[in-house]
Amino acid sequence: MRSEWFELVATDPATKARAGLLRTEHGVVETPVFMPVATQGAIKAFDHRIAGELSYRLLLANTYHLYLRPGTDVLRRAGGLHRFMRWDGALLTDSGGFQVYSLGSLRRVRDDGVEFRSHVDGSRHLFTPESVIAHQRAIGADIVMAFDECIGYPATYQEATAAMQRSIRWERRCLESHREQEFPYGYRQQLFGIIQGSIYLDLRQRCIEELCALPFDGYAIGGLAVGEPVAVMYDVVDHSTDLLPADTARYLMGVGTPQNILRAIELGVDMFDCVMPTRNARNGTLFTTRGRINIRNQRFKFSDEPLDPAWEELGVEPFSLGYVRHLFVSGEILGLTIATMQNLAFYRWLVRTAREKILTGSFRQWAQCFLEQFYPETTLEGERST
Repeated sequence: MRSEWFELVATDPATKARAGLLRTEHGVVETPVFMPVATQGAIKAFDHRIAGELSYRLLLANTYHLYLRPGTDVLRRAGGLHRFMRWDGALLTDSGGFQVYSLGSLRRVRDDGVEFRSHVDGSRHLFTPESVIAHQRAIGADIVMAFDECIGYPATYQEATAAMQRSIRWERRCLESHREQEFPYGYRQQLFGIIQGSIYLDLRQRCIEELCALPFDGYAIGGLAVGEPVAVMYDVVDHSTDLLPADTARYLMGVGTPQNILRAIELGVDMFDCVMPTRNARNGTLFTTRGRINIRNQRFKFSDEPLDPAWEELGVEPFSLGYVRHLFVSGEILGLTIATMQNLAFYRWLVRTAREKILTGSFRQWAQCFLEQFYPETTLEGERST
């Protein structure tokens, strides 16, 4: 059945790349889209309201972290996360499945859910499909994710099968709970299912067939970017987008580099999130339209060259490379903010330009030329050997 939330606008004639419109209760989002990560309702070292000035209209927050701090009771009293963080754009919340997976020995997977100890204070908690939906209701995100079991790489076929089957059972329960629980803030939330199956294409296909028979509002490709070779990740994405319905949004979770994003767009993915641009910014690694740079490098000490000409599109005069290097070397917090803004501006430019090229039918040629010129360590075909 055609999704009421997603409209496919155009496809690139030479690839599976798509341009679409994702409708939410807090506005329409053009796809392909990259979602900055605001895990705890905040983008680290950056005022998320400025993200709106960069034309971002969709941020990602995390259920696990918001459940622990500030707590869903605080968010309910505040009227939801939108009001709490003063954000008028759309929000997507990850269900917390990946964070629970990351807890390792602090969690125990059960058939009814996951028991875990808080990384904050060691207290015991239980996430079930029903409770995760309830927590996301309290948060009030426009798009909420079903609760799944994410496993690492490598995983045996038997381990992947068990996790995939458990994910399907949990996601069915999420869908039922999503139908039963009221929307507390006067607007509807979308529910996305998550495809699992590790690197095994037949398991991915089985999972897609079962979940696509259910009325989810969109579908995510989960369980990737957990250590598998990048070529294997692309194979799984390629296989999955061949099977996912064309009239719903497709979200590749936790990916990634500019190369990863352009390759996945070529393979038919619409939505992305990753901590890479903000985390790397705080370490002094900047993504620019002229390539990736380490701003601490001595060669920028006397540079008056603008940080990135792309800033001029924002109507803002860019800082010089020499000034930003000075801020990092001096330990000034402003350096982290400027670097974060640069990387988010670049990622926004990347997906916006990709969309423009899809609409004109020239995506593949542009993406290949851009990567070869400015990010030559990879091409659209995947990582080059070093």
